[in-house]
Amino acid sequence: MSDAIKGGEFLIKETKAADIFIPEEWDEESLMMAHSSREFLEKEVYPNLDRIDAQEEGFMPGLLEKAAELGLLGISVPEEYGGFGKDFKTSMLTTEVVGAGYSFAVAISAHTGIGTLPILYYGTEEQKKKYIPKLISGEWKSSYCLTEPNAGSDANSGKTKAVLSADGKHYLITGQKMWITNAGFADLFTVFAKIDEDENLSAFIIEKTFGGITLNPEEHKMGIKGSSTRQVFFNDCKVPVENLLSERGNGFKIAVNILNIGRIKLAAATVGASKEIISNATKYATERQQFGRPIAKYGAIKHKLGEMAARTYAVEAALYRAAQNTDDAIKALQASGMDDAKAKLKGVEQFAAEDAILKVHGSEVLDFVVDEGVQIYGGMGYSAEAPMDRAYRDARINRIFEGTNEINRILTVDMLLKRAMKGELDLMGPATKVAADLMAIPDFGTPDNSLFAAEKRAIAGFKKATLMVAGAAVQKLMMQMAKEQEVLMNIADMLIELYAAESIQLRVEKLVSLRSEETCSAQIDMMRTIIYDAADKIAKAGKDAINSFAEGDEQRMMLMGLRRFTKVDPYNVKESRRRIADKLLDAGKYCF
Repeated sequence: MSDAIKGGEFLIKETKAADIFIPEEWDEESLMMAHSSREFLEKEVYPNLDRIDAQEEGFMPGLLEKAAELGLLGISVPEEYGGFGKDFKTSMLTTEVVGAGYSFAVAISAHTGIGTLPILYYGTEEQKKKYIPKLISGEWKSSYCLTEPNAGSDANSGKTKAVLSADGKHYLITGQKMWITNAGFADLFTVFAKIDEDENLSAFIIEKTFGGITLNPEEHKMGIKGSSTRQVFFNDCKVPVENLLSERGNGFKIAVNILNIGRIKLAAATVGASKEIISNATKYATERQQFGRPIAKYGAIKHKLGEMAARTYAVEAALYRAAQNTDDAIKALQASGMDDAKAKLKGVEQFAAEDAILKVHGSEVLDFVVDEGVQIYGGMGYSAEAPMDRAYRDARINRIFEGTNEINRILTVDMLLKRAMKGELDLMGPATKVAADLMAIPDFGTPDNSLFAAEKRAIAGFKKATLMVAGAAVQKLMMQMAKEQEVLMNIADMLIELYAAESIQLRVEKLVSLRSEETCSAQIDMMRTIIYDAADKIAKAGKDAINSFAEGDEQRMMLMGLRRFTKVDPYNVKESRRRIADKLLDAGKYCF
């Protein structure tokens, strides 16, 4: 797979629909895993949501143990440690389904993700053999201790200290960690601390029984109330030297790489949650009568349902596109002789910008979906008796988790520019070409009227618009670019809309090739609605950026180019959303 697309290349290369994975292609075994995850929620989680939110003693750890019996704690863990050894995208599928599980989703994601993966990817063979089987069997529960009172987004500024004992056999760890998920019942902590006066963090595997660990009471939170969240204090906690994870000073790199995985997993969870909310809202809209008919019959409600479904379908398309890209990169690295764990890390790292895009987009689409869900329920939406109250509060954390959406927007652009600086991604070549295109007379050659031709033209224009704005911003702002966070976020918004629009277009094109245009009419409606709206969103973000750093003739020329590059054919989105909503209403649930 040496010709496989590299991270960030979506902006400068055309992706073929045949080369992406779409969720309509899941095999029987994967669908069985999704089904058993769904059954687990329906049997163990949904009937017990109040007990979970009340943090009934032992209930959440018990749920994790039951999930372990189904193998849900070891989906992508190699078989040699007792896991299923599934590929990256399959682990996203189970994460997606379980993502509809409110606080339980947070506990299981923290355990299987940030709680297990640092040891799996960075541990010595001895560390892996000692801890991984205990974690995937549910015998031990895990948590991840990175954040401190004054070290959130700036994680490397943490103050927790590790000092080598006089006999050289232990590190004594002292410090305070906060917002630690699963802390109340964790047996194992991955803890980040600085050895002596090191500039960078190191990472340690700490068993609760090592002593010197105290916990504050549970935090009282707006949402995810059933998720254990505590401050953890280490006071001369005695950690054997063999429990240093990876090399000294490698902790920050571990944190960054594990967060990349955490971001795409969070996006997967938001897709599952969005689908569940759409299903609930669809059902309620058919039951709730006003003015003598179900509210589902009204255009205002159909508009909401159609939009909720289209946005969710686009995020899902982008999620599995990136997951397959990551799998392809991992396989290529393994084929080149790279060790398994290292290949997985490098593969994920390759698509870190896409992971940040997905985290932002997925969490913001979920927030939109839950907000509209509350609205469809009306007064009942505000009642704790109906499902929207919990969903609304629980969703809000996702824009803060795994790096705030502001940080992730800035990171998206920063990562792509850094790759360009290293020569791994040619952004300036295509950006320069677009700048030259601005002066050229537009080509009005024979229009291609085949299916998807108009959408592909629109997406090619979106890429030009993004390259034009990003290229000009880099040239104009140079070293000041990092300080211009608003401009960086404008460019990130253009990238996010472009990635989602292209992903849904590719998904629908591939789906039509597997089925037929007729059977995919609702998916075509969703694609056209998303692309039509993306044009305006990209134009607005681009305009805001251009107006903040350009003036005079240059500004006029770029704004003219932006209008040209974000021009799309007229489209009746009202009827489109109605048709999408009708599909949902016929099925009585999210059905795509």
